[in-house]
Amino acid sequence: MLARLNSYLLTSCDAQEVAVEPVMSFGYWARRQRKALDLTQAELAQCVGCAAGTIRHIEADERRPSRHMAERLAECLRIPADERSAFISAARAELSPDRLALPPQPVHHTDALTASPKLSEQPPQPSGTVTFLFTDIEGSSKLWEQHKEAMRAALARHNALLHQSIEANRGSVFKTIGDAVCAAFASAPDALAAALTAQRALLAEDWGTVGVLRVRMALHTGTVQPFEGDYLGRPLNRVARMLSVGHGSQVLLSRATQELVRDDLPQDVALRDLGEHRLKDLTRPEHIFQLVSLDLPANFPPLVTLDQRSTNLPIQPTPLIGREQEVNAVRVLLQRSDVRLLTLIGPGGTGKTRLGLQVAAELLDDFVDGVWFINLAPLGDPTLVAGAIAQTLDINEGSGQPLVEGLKASLRAKRVLLLLDNFEQIVAAAPLVGELLTAVPGLKVLVTSRIPLHLYGEREHAVPPLALPDRRHLPPIERLTMYDAVRLFIERAEAAKADFTVTNENAPAVAEICYQLDGLPLAIELAAARVKLFPPQALLARLGNRLRMLTGGPYDRPARQQTLRNAIDWSYDLLDEGEKKLFARLGVFVGGATLETSPETSVPKILRQATARTRLRSRSKLARPYPWRLISFRRLTCPSVWPLLAAYPSAARTAASSCWSPLAKVHNSLMPLVRTSVSQASRSTSARVRTIC
Repeated sequence: MLARLNSYLLTSCDAQEVAVEPVMSFGYWARRQRKALDLTQAELAQCVGCAAGTIRHIEADERRPSRHMAERLAECLRIPADERSAFISAARAELSPDRLALPPQPVHHTDALTASPKLSEQPPQPSGTVTFLFTDIEGSSKLWEQHKEAMRAALARHNALLHQSIEANRGSVFKTIGDAVCAAFASAPDALAAALTAQRALLAEDWGTVGVLRVRMALHTGTVQPFEGDYLGRPLNRVARMLSVGHGSQVLLSRATQELVRDDLPQDVALRDLGEHRLKDLTRPEHIFQLVSLDLPANFPPLVTLDQRSTNLPIQPTPLIGREQEVNAVRVLLQRSDVRLLTLIGPGGTGKTRLGLQVAAELLDDFVDGVWFINLAPLGDPTLVAGAIAQTLDINEGSGQPLVEGLKASLRAKRVLLLLDNFEQIVAAAPLVGELLTAVPGLKVLVTSRIPLHLYGEREHAVPPLALPDRRHLPPIERLTMYDAVRLFIERAEAAKADFTVTNENAPAVAEICYQLDGLPLAIELAAARVKLFPPQALLARLGNRLRMLTGGPYDRPARQQTLRNAIDWSYDLLDEGEKKLFARLGVFVGGATLETSPETSVPKILRQATARTRLRSRSKLARPYPWRLISFRRLTCPSVWPLLAAYPSAARTAASSCWSPLAKVHNSLMPLVRTSVSQASRSTSARVRTIC
């Protein structure tokens, strides 16, 4: 215990303990200031909005507060305004703590010893199988708008009542965000008792001008991993989704928690079966129960789940990994009144469809007449798009009325979001989308495509690869999962091989695989499925031939998503003949080519056409060393390529053309490829190549 109190030094002289001045540290300074204000760690944590365990770690110098938390600490510890900058700098280790003036009421070592048992009395952070209690205030935004000053006091009292109920039932608050409180319990009955006690206290409280604070609560039990005072694991997603579908003063339990508490219910408490419900972004439905007590409200509207919304969004077999920033950015854009058409753009395999589905699910509350998913991938004829939309919306073609006019009439007074998926192969139908947007004021359209629709008012949002760690400075193994690409690989590898784990030995290979695959979700999923046959180190060694290796995707996915080769073929087949010719010409440059624009030559003209078509923008490392559809001797002998190659030497010798000077820069990239191809070519072709080289 004394080792944890590292802010103090104890010495002994002639068998008599003598207190000496403690070693100055920020933790010691903060503890001394808290004591001077007669605050407990729990009270300070409540004021700051964090867990009591976080305050313990800070005072023991085991953790540094974030800048935001340091600002909250300065406020709660009543640091004078002219001293707060120094306080925050000391908290962030930017200034030595001994530069701060010591607070009054110094703490003696005997005081520390008598205080030390309090540290052990605090319940440790539960781990393993944990029951979570999540809470928030229904309609809090509106209450803050109407009663700003009163809500400050109300929120403080709300937090105090919740903390008291949670700590009295051996729970631990590990996170507070605004009016949302997250607590963990080692025992499910304790969590239920805390929720029951808290609801009774909240309903009995006089909230003054604010009225009644209606707090909704959700409980779920699952296996999680503690991480820096917080938790990692899927149960957190489930309890958060459960909380979002409930109503104020309602307490919801998952099936897992219900199984653990049903035999230990108090005499005046029962559980009402609300049935199975689909929740946003969760693979399987959740069987939900409601806590019922004689002194608590019992009747509520139906849960606000996907089953109660007008939507056909498909249930996803796996949770979305990462993409939090992208989901939020796209959602915010679509909530703007000036954005009605937004296109998610990216090459095949970047996860455009999955991102679109998640955004659509997040916007269910914004569109009272529904959010609808239309899969356009099976269509090859642009004229069939109107029929696909009408069929999804259950709109029948009227007698004597064109189908498009029927769509306009049916949607004109509605507020609807359409998710049009895989638009690239029927891009000629883009004018139909513009026509509908013009005729239906309440319509918004979210599109996924490899190319933009080129409509007036369209917003383009490029879908980036998943986040990757720095391959040169890999983080500790426990932090690797903070990178979305690595998280996805691990999740899919565990699904393919139940005993797969990331170790110090294979972690570098896992990170390098994700890097070699550019953070592309489709490629990472295909690679992770191979861990059944190859450990990560062996898998990495075989990535030299990615197109042969990355195959065998799930049978229930479209053919273009079952292999990496199919994904590239899908894009290539969408090119017109001119674009294919350009693709073949540019593909011969192993290291890439950059030609400056010039109106006098044909090559820059072709390149200008290329930059207008995003289907030709790929510079991925996925197909190294020679990109499929780009580098093959068959393409090099293509008649459209030979003039480009044959003209180079003479143009370079005369140095008369500014067009060819950029080509000279990539000569070293082009010629080794040609030379290594000579041995595979016919005799006549080899002779032609040698004359060029």
